[in-house]
Amino acid sequence: MTSQEIAPLQRMAIRLRRDIVEMIGVGKAGHLGGSCSLAEIIAALYFSRLRFDPHRIDDPDRDRLVLSKGHSVLVQYAALIELGVIPREEIGRVKTLKGMLQGHPDMEQTPGLEAVTGSLGQGLSIGMGMALALRQDRRPSRVWVIMGDGELNEGQVWEAAMAAAAYRLDRLSGIVDRNGIQATGPIAEVLPNPDIERKFEAFGWKAMTVNGHDVDALLRTMDAAGEVSGRPTVIVADTVKGKGIPFAENSAAFHNAMMTREQYDEALAGLDRQLSAMDRAG
Repeated sequence: MTSQEIAPLQRMAIRLRRDIVEMIGVGKAGHLGGSCSLAEIIAALYFSRLRFDPHRIDDPDRDRLVLSKGHSVLVQYAALIELGVIPREEIGRVKTLKGMLQGHPDMEQTPGLEAVTGSLGQGLSIGMGMALALRQDRRPSRVWVIMGDGELNEGQVWEAAMAAAAYRLDRLSGIVDRNGIQATGPIAEVLPNPDIERKFEAFGWKAMTVNGHDVDALLRTMDAAGEVSGRPTVIVADTVKGKGIPFAENSAAFHNAMMTREQYDEALAGLDRQLSAMDRAG
């Protein structure tokens, strides 16, 4: 990939994190950690690899993105705001009765969403159903399902994985956000789930591993997933929870937490410095 393709996506990831911080604001709980760990993944999808026209969000040939870890929907809201699908003024109304952006995805209120998620473990089943229907209708669409590594503790994930392989759904791709931390602490201490790639391979999937913050590697891996025939694919993305905000990085405390005024100002200032550094670098 060229720097002309990668740099705008790197910059967009920082902008998505900035939008996330603004949505949470001061004194309001929000899922900062898991939203920020997805920023490069969401930027690569929405602004490069996803067949999605913000002016035709109901296009039947569009790709579908199901955010199974629905508590991290702030990063998806941020992308839809940057694309112009959601008005920017909604940033200040997140999780309010007057706003269209709630703490978990709500298709009835929010344009651009494909599923109501947040009850963990169900997104892969939803995505599998979409992929089956799209194949039946002979649509060219790909279905992407983003899951958390803690979410893989849910048995329904593996039921869906088994069925998707049996139906040879090669237009279904999962992405696992492997940030190593769930709500109450490190996954290795709460309920260890090693060898994610080998588990999916045993269920009949093609598994790939990537640095989830390396835009170039993400694009190449997404392209490789699109070339697999006869079976579904999963991309296991190694990420840092709270990436880009030092006080929140690798911290279970910021899985879902309030920021103080000082933390809020610090987060925005740090992200602004990152954007300025990219501008200076050309």
